[in-house]
Amino acid sequence: MDASADNREWIRFKHARFTARFPADFKYTRSHYWMAPVEGEPGLWRVGFTKFATRMLGELVDFNFQIPEGGEVVSGQQIGYVEGFKAASDVFCVMDGKFAGMNPALREDACIVRTDPYLVGWLYSVRGEPEPEHLDVHGYVDLLNATITKMAEEEHA
Repeated sequence: MDASADNREWIRFKHARFTARFPADFKYTRSHYWMAPVEGEPGLWRVGFTKFATRMLGELVDFNFQIPEGGEVVSGQQIGYVEGFKAASDVFCVMDGKFAGMNPALREDACIVRTDPYLVGWLYSVRGEPEPEHLDVHGYVDLLNATITKMAEEEHA
């Protein structure tokens, strides 16, 4: 689903050569994940990479989740990995609860994580609660500004 067809509020972000839009009602982490409740499913949340994280990874070429569906998870726990064209990364849980499974659409087209990270390209779901340190969209945009500024300063040092 194209973000322009979605009726939610989106926050625009631009810093240097990076531009993105972020759903205003999602929760975010300092480790560049988003969390969104699943409508009609109390306590179920979808989790995915933010556009910034997907830009750092590039196109997804491989992934694996090591937690069985229904398994207990805690925030900060490694639950799998992803490999992109640009980088590889462990995948961490950003919630406490029970692992409800990976996004089945990834098996058919893992590239949706990059092309549509907020609506179709989510990574996994959890029945539980987001980590207490989560950020709202404005807190995440502030974090992103600081992160990109720091990266640019290190690049020019």
